[in-house]
Amino acid sequence: MLDTGLEIGGIILSSQVVWIVGGLVVLALFLYIVMIFNNLIRLKVNIGKAWANIDVLLKQRHDEVPNLVAVVQGVKDFEQKVLAQVTEARTQALAAGSVGEKGKADTAMDSALHRLFAVAENYPKLRAQENFLQLQKRLSEIENMIADRRTFYNDSVAAYNSRIGQFPDVLMASAFGFKAWELFKVEEREKTPVKVGLSAG
Repeated sequence: MLDTGLEIGGIILSSQVVWIVGGLVVLALFLYIVMIFNNLIRLKVNIGKAWANIDVLLKQRHDEVPNLVAVVQGVKDFEQKVLAQVTEARTQALAAGSVGEKGKADTAMDSALHRLFAVAENYPKLRAQENFLQLQKRLSEIENMIADRRTFYNDSVAAYNSRIGQFPDVLMASAFGFKAWELFKVEEREKTPVKVGLSAG
């Protein structure tokens, strides 16, 4: 039985060689697809880790807020409106589910705490209490850690979202249901310093 093979540029290749070459091409394509898939999974896992770190810190801050409120409530004539804002911000933060919702809640919590600490400057007795100072320091440390983790999380999300939007990764993302992640945003309008003008208590 004759092996007709395949003629390329005047060179006749046997069908066996054609099958081998074809198999190698298919294998190379498969390995390339696996490599893209694994890279996308790695980026997605990094986002998950980064978000878990933020979530832990957010929970730690939420757990400290009632202690802060309890200390401040013991101060005579302290601004109740400020305490109500902190309590409301904590309630919203605990109810937040998505990254976007938690981002807004985090912004509100930052703003409420900054306002409380700014008002506290007008209460020397409060600022002299060791437990208040410790809570203030602890919450400040947590806030700084959240800011650091937020940067890492957003960098991870940006890298992932960029990859799933580029060819050929976009084909893989579409085929396997890879979706874009939300950035953990802080609203610009909430970054302005809190202005207070209260008499000392």
